[in-house]
Amino acid sequence: MSLVDYQRKRHFEKTGEPPASAHEAEEGRAIFVVQLHHASRRHYDFRLQIGDTLKSWAVPKGPSFDPAVKRLAAQVEDHPIDYANFAGMIPAGQYGGGHVALFDRGVWSTDGNAAAQLAKGHLRFELFGEKLHGGWHLIRSRRAAKNPEWLLIKQQDQFAGAHEADDLLEDVEAPPASAAITKPKMPGASEKQKALRSAPALPASRRAQKTPKIRAAVQVDWSQRARGLSQSVQQSLGSASFEPQLARLGDAPPKGEDWLHEVKWDGYRITATIVDGQVRLWSRNALEWTAKLPELVSALKQLKLNHAAFDGELVALRAGQSDFGLLQATLAGEQHAPLAYVIFDLLHLEGYALDRAPLIERKQLLAQLLAAAPPRLAYSSHSIGNGEAAFALSCELGLEGIMSKRVNSPYRGGRGDDWRKTKRLDSEEFAVVGFTPAQGSRSGFGSLLLARPDAEHGWRYAGRVGSGFSDELLRTLSATLSREPALPKPPAFVDMMSTELRRATWTAPKLVVEVFSRGIGNQGLLRQPSLKGLRMDKSVDQLRDSDRNSPSRTDAKVADIAAAPRLTSPDRVVYPDRGTTKQQVADYYLAVMDWFLPQIVSRPLSIIRCPDGIAKTCFFQKHLTAGVKLADTVRILEDSGKEAQYLVVNDAASVMELVQFNALEFHPWGSTADNPERADRMVFDLDPGPDVSWTEVKRAARKIHDLLASISLQSYLRTSGGKGLHVVVPLNPGCDWNLVKPFARAFAESLSQAEPKRFVATASKKLREGRIFIDYLRNGRGATSVASYSLRAREGAPVAVNLGWHELARLKAANAFDIESVPKRLARLKIDPWEGINEVAQDLSKIKA
Repeated sequence: MSLVDYQRKRHFEKTGEPPASAHEAEEGRAIFVVQLHHASRRHYDFRLQIGDTLKSWAVPKGPSFDPAVKRLAAQVEDHPIDYANFAGMIPAGQYGGGHVALFDRGVWSTDGNAAAQLAKGHLRFELFGEKLHGGWHLIRSRRAAKNPEWLLIKQQDQFAGAHEADDLLEDVEAPPASAAITKPKMPGASEKQKALRSAPALPASRRAQKTPKIRAAVQVDWSQRARGLSQSVQQSLGSASFEPQLARLGDAPPKGEDWLHEVKWDGYRITATIVDGQVRLWSRNALEWTAKLPELVSALKQLKLNHAAFDGELVALRAGQSDFGLLQATLAGEQHAPLAYVIFDLLHLEGYALDRAPLIERKQLLAQLLAAAPPRLAYSSHSIGNGEAAFALSCELGLEGIMSKRVNSPYRGGRGDDWRKTKRLDSEEFAVVGFTPAQGSRSGFGSLLLARPDAEHGWRYAGRVGSGFSDELLRTLSATLSREPALPKPPAFVDMMSTELRRATWTAPKLVVEVFSRGIGNQGLLRQPSLKGLRMDKSVDQLRDSDRNSPSRTDAKVADIAAAPRLTSPDRVVYPDRGTTKQQVADYYLAVMDWFLPQIVSRPLSIIRCPDGIAKTCFFQKHLTAGVKLADTVRILEDSGKEAQYLVVNDAASVMELVQFNALEFHPWGSTADNPERADRMVFDLDPGPDVSWTEVKRAARKIHDLLASISLQSYLRTSGGKGLHVVVPLNPGCDWNLVKPFARAFAESLSQAEPKRFVATASKKLREGRIFIDYLRNGRGATSVASYSLRAREGAPVAVNLGWHELARLKAANAFDIESVPKRLARLKIDPWEGINEVAQDLSKIKA
């Protein structure tokens, strides 16, 4: 079975199916897809991604949820990954002619090597889709057949039942009436048999011998137990992420009974919130990972909680130990390991905030909560006192180290002294600042050049690492580094320039790697370094707040840069007046991502795309376009009464995908995707007439600031990158749009009535002569305004920029900042001028008329 067979059987000038060479596998979790195929014989196509292809089986009757039923699955040729997105008609007379519709899609995992299991004839795996869940088996039949025959069997678990795939077709696209299809034959099917198919559980007579008896769950009043903790506070829980508590690195575990000690799990930090039963997962950088980890979402839902907040570690286990390399490979789609969430703290439970309660009490309650948790969830146990013995045991077991925490400490976001970590091996994180040429049979590069933060020089060269790379990681990094522009000199201070370094290629620090070493040599360089892994969850700015440094602020929001799609046509000129290319646009968004991403993340989004540069046609887009794979969507009911899928970005990779699709401007809603009916931003856009002086525009912004302050509304300032200024008012916990827009309109009209020679509240350009239009229309449901740090599709490549009110007097123009000056400005800033905007509590409904 190979893609050669797939390619040979199809005429792509006649069918809409993707050719085998369409795409390589996207970086991300390995997917499965099931498609309903009305061909000459109606069947379901069951496909699992293994490597760069979809292993495929034709299942005539579709998957059965009954573990007693063995469904025939005939293995067919491998399909390209892009086939997972295919739906529609295959023309009659072509191979597989008929209608194809999506039945289900998700991610999958297996405990072991998938290819090796298939070779042995028995693949055990789990599915995490919309319809198909839990454990399954593919077992090869011994019958001789044209195509290898397998049996698809549901595993006995909580997702087993008596229903069939044909019972779940309500949302599956039906073939057109004109298409010749073969309907499934159900001779003599009685009403009783049809009812059985939709039954929620297996008939007791068929499964009594094999279905384990489950005791009725004891109802626990978790709210009452949470209330019993010291310092617990009755408080509602927001669905947004919270700042995780961080540890300092020590040489030895702290002593005494005031400390408890846990295993240091080797994975990715994940915080979780459950609000009204809805689970959301967050990375350490506050980027939402809910869609990436459906197995954890499902497991947390099984706790049957309405409200809770957890802190823990996402891990991939190999032989009972967390394996960081296996975790990375699984998240990248190279492996299919089961993932688990090891939970070590409980911050909220059923209406009570627990962050002020002593840690030992929080952990005791967490242990009770997870006593009968599903397999994907685990409790991180601990011992109290005798940290030296705990650390020695971790070393004996080959673990990375231990975490030590003060027994009676509250939970405090950020880095502090209440949590300490002690590592078995000396590993440290570095920025990649270049690479040396490949030698011998190796391709790509020889070694990565590393740097650490340095107070005097910004970055200081720390050595190079050339071992520890898998073939796949070597290819990924080589492709990523090849797209980086070479710098004429090192971006880091180099104390002694060796011959090897003189032949090196230097690049801007963007990637973070973690490296094992045997300490530091005489010249301050790493001794015997070996790569531990690429830190997809961290940005270079976060290295300035590492566990080895004193506390400092970081707003790093960059996700896995290496996951961003390859940039095509990098030399295409986007801004002809200054010769700025598409590559430079991409470099700009990468450089400001820490500041830009929080302005648009998890919000319905519109973009302005300029495929041929700003001198030619640009267009406004708010719905998902064909080919976009990383960006997310949210379904929103439009004023017309129809539902539409609006763009949403949740990480840096999806931003860069839209840049690859020639997006220049980003315009978010003033509300979030999970609550689009409530505005958390109100924007007044000051749009001056052509003969209004810049001094007058600044005076107007100050006037609006002062008027808002007089009614107890705090406001923030932004340049538009065009002609005017934006005055932005945060709303927390948010207000309905039917309150926000009338308020904004009344405010604008009252100002125009008070000073009719200066202001106008009507959009007509005829009335703007000598006056400033106070555009309140940005505050309607579905309206947008440009995001802070977004480029504008205007000459000069200007940028919309956050300002402090104290900067207004010196501001020279609304387009004073551009693609070159903004990264330099951000590098100088110690704090965002809008710092704390999300914590400002103000509600329009409480403003007195």
